[in-house]
Amino acid sequence: QVQLVESGGGVVQPGGSLRLSCSASGRIFSTSAMGWFRQAPGQEREFVAVISSNLKYYGGSANGRFTISRDNAKVYLQMDSLEPDDTAVYYCVARRVATMSRAAGDYDYWGQGTQVTVSS
Repeated sequence: QVQLVESGGGVVQPGGSLRLSCSASGRIFSTSAMGWFRQAPGQEREFVAVISSNLKYYGGSANGRFTISRDNAKVYLQMDSLEPDDTAVYYCVARRVATMSRAAGDYDYWGQGTQVTVSS
């Protein structure tokens, strides 16, 4: 069984930065696609970014402000120039395969989520 544990969320002012981390335990391969989704109150889950081997793919919300990276079974999301619209619960996700996807239903494993609040 794979477990994903996120950390690094918190409260930040507009224009600030946060770095989210996700540690995977269990049967996760270095070739598995890993990434991030987010969900704001009253809204559907939204694709943020995914990484597989040396390939990266971002959703429109990342808009050049977010950077995903990976170190074996850990994945990170560096978020800069944060805006109030970035306020959401951020979820770490992983697939059993290397294929990247922006569809939430394609991910086999989800973390519990970490809250990010951007407010002055």
